[in-house]
Amino acid sequence: MSTSAFRLAWRFALRELRGGLKGFRIFLACLALGVGVIAAIGSIRASIETGLSREGATILGGDAELNFTYRFANEDERAWLDRNAVRYSEIAEFRSMATVGEERGLTQVKAVDGLYPLKGAMDLAPKMPLETALAGAEGLPGGVMDRVLADRLGLQPGDSFRLGTQDFRLMAVITLEPDAAASGFELGPRTMVSTGDLAESGLLEPGTLFDTKYRMELPAGSDLNTLQAEAEGLFETTGMRWRDARNGAPGISSFVERLGGFLVLVGLSGLAVGGVGVSAAVRAYLATKTATIATLRTLGAERQTIFLTYFLQIGALTLIGVGIGLVLGGLGPVLLGPLIATQLPFPAVFSIYPSALTEAAIYGVLTAFIFALWPLARAERIRAASLFRDAFASQTRLPAPRYLLATAMALAALVGLAAWFSGSAQLTLWTAGGLMGALMVLLAAALGIGFLARRGSGASRGRPALRWALSSIGSARDGAVPAVLALGLGLTVLAAIGQIDGNMRRAIAGNLPDVAPSYFFVDIQRSQMPGFLERVENDPAVNRVENAPMLRGVLTRINGQAATEVAGDHWVVRGDRGITYAATQPEATEVTAGKWWPEDYTGEPQISFAAEEAEELGLKLGDTLTLNILGRDINGTITSFRNVDFSTAGMGFVMVLNESALAGAPHSFIATVYAEERAEAAILRDLAREMPNITAIRMRDAIDRVSDILRQLAAATAYGAAATLLTGFLVLLGTAAAGEPARRYEAALLKTLGAPRKQILLSFALRSALLGAAAGLVALAAGIAGAWAINAYVFETSYAVIWPNALMVISGGVLTTLLAGLAFALRPLAAKPARILRARE
Repeated sequence: MSTSAFRLAWRFALRELRGGLKGFRIFLACLALGVGVIAAIGSIRASIETGLSREGATILGGDAELNFTYRFANEDERAWLDRNAVRYSEIAEFRSMATVGEERGLTQVKAVDGLYPLKGAMDLAPKMPLETALAGAEGLPGGVMDRVLADRLGLQPGDSFRLGTQDFRLMAVITLEPDAAASGFELGPRTMVSTGDLAESGLLEPGTLFDTKYRMELPAGSDLNTLQAEAEGLFETTGMRWRDARNGAPGISSFVERLGGFLVLVGLSGLAVGGVGVSAAVRAYLATKTATIATLRTLGAERQTIFLTYFLQIGALTLIGVGIGLVLGGLGPVLLGPLIATQLPFPAVFSIYPSALTEAAIYGVLTAFIFALWPLARAERIRAASLFRDAFASQTRLPAPRYLLATAMALAALVGLAAWFSGSAQLTLWTAGGLMGALMVLLAAALGIGFLARRGSGASRGRPALRWALSSIGSARDGAVPAVLALGLGLTVLAAIGQIDGNMRRAIAGNLPDVAPSYFFVDIQRSQMPGFLERVENDPAVNRVENAPMLRGVLTRINGQAATEVAGDHWVVRGDRGITYAATQPEATEVTAGKWWPEDYTGEPQISFAAEEAEELGLKLGDTLTLNILGRDINGTITSFRNVDFSTAGMGFVMVLNESALAGAPHSFIATVYAEERAEAAILRDLAREMPNITAIRMRDAIDRVSDILRQLAAATAYGAAATLLTGFLVLLGTAAAGEPARRYEAALLKTLGAPRKQILLSFALRSALLGAAAGLVALAAGIAGAWAINAYVFETSYAVIWPNALMVISGGVLTTLLAGLAFALRPLAAKPARILRARE
């Protein structure tokens, strides 16, 4: 196209823009809301990531950390720490029971030395240095704990409590723990004591479950990459794990990144719903410009000039809508930053992040382009003869191939960028496929509804209001398609999210076996096992008891290669795993391949591996594994695979070794007790009195803790879904507003023929309710199908329809369309028929 033609089109576009924003308010609102939600999500995610990066050393508690399982650092490891660190702090973490009289509470104990914390500062109430608090008073060593645990046990500063066999004086409650985020997910509140004061507690005996962390303060200018490579090279066979300030809380960083990516995809779903509104607004606007376009064609304007005129106009309006969304999404988190920060357990730096705004702007521009291009392309087909008929509304032909190709390329770019930005190509493709599938299903359903309405209008004789409603739904121009698409996509997204959320909750609470374990008991010493079993097995209220030796180790090599190189980021090679041994095949164990070792086997270590996890890792019989347990490498051969169901809430081990391979290593036992609820308190009381070192984890408390986190995730998702539904409602309002002239003409005709206003209003209400119900039912079917696919293929969990959520979707569809339809039915009813009919001539 020549420069003169472009200038002419731009001049025409500016003249059209002088008419103001009438007809484009919904267009702008949809774009601004969709872009604003994505920009806000991206800005909050960037704020948290910046906070984690900037405060990495404080979150970690040092510049770098060496981590060990079941043991303290040996002489060689301490010598390396002395050579490379200015100073280092030793920390031991484990679960235990805090006891006050007959009251007991699960707690995550952190035992520290005099240098803790190397970075940041503890904040206690009443105010005092941590060193003073841990020194204790009145002949007892001191301790501090989270307020929630102190309140649960009825403790005030100055009261005493017990850990294992050692009494402590509660000196203060913790109001700020600088490195709390580095510990990740914990089942119990924090208790902090001095490591030296646990010497007589019985809690750090050989074989008990504890981790040690050595936080280092490094000289200025230290090369973390070099130090990491050196430490891993020297201590590769000791089970050492490295972490440094570059990623002080990797679990939180990964969680924030994945949740942020998921919420951006939810926001994109809302933007896609807004795209329907964009398309409807452009189509409605161009329908009013038929005479203008036809006049321009009569005066010799080329098709490309017509297209470019309105393309530039819509492009300018798109930039306005995107700009409004960027302002809202960028400034919102900054203005609400202090409020958001109080709800976060980790630091966040709220500011304007260009990368987040750029991502949102790209999404907004591409979405507007995809949804506006089709009606714009159809506008260039308007001919001069259209001055004598409504040609735009009657067009049904597809746009020219070049526009279809441009739409496909823009869609591919949008999906590709979403996959890149979100970091999850699989989830992005599922979301994009679901949205496109939902649009096609909704379009087909809308056409089917129109067909059924036309067939049903003849059978509704004698019911004029119903017949008029069905005739309106079945009309080609103002039928079911706009309303079903406008509301249906928003309800589909809401239905899918509701079903996914409900199934996630069901997976936590509803998929447990009918008789779940009452307690997990850990850190039972071998010498305590006879007394433990005598107490629980002889209790008539106990239905079942399971126990097993318990060690923890790291899978370091598979067939001589580093395990992470073979298995990637699979959870089995990520950190240490529970390991046990058995002489004979347990009764409930089903071997799927290979065979169990003989009872008296004493040869080279053999391993029975969980079948499903083995398949995921690509393992086969005869493969060799290297396990690091207590700093010692054990090489074993896989001789069998077995089924392990981790969803039963009972014991399950990925790896079981023959007894002679591990029996000599220091270890403890774990046990699950299945008991009637009335007996649980007595069992815990008796065992805690006789064996104060053991830790009891109550299953109901653990499930409640996980459920709390799940509710927080569901709440975050619900905000995105609410924005999507609001966008759908705005689109529906726009569709209803665009159809107001048709309603006005219909009402004028009916009043002229003698129809009373109540009957006309009933006809409009029936039309809205029927369309809402139809949109709700179709959206529900599409949402259920999408949720099933995500649960089955992404989350790999079972699926069941959550009917309360489903009924809410249908009810919401009916109510929303009814309100929108009636809101734009009052003015048509009040209009005078003579004026309307004369204007239509």
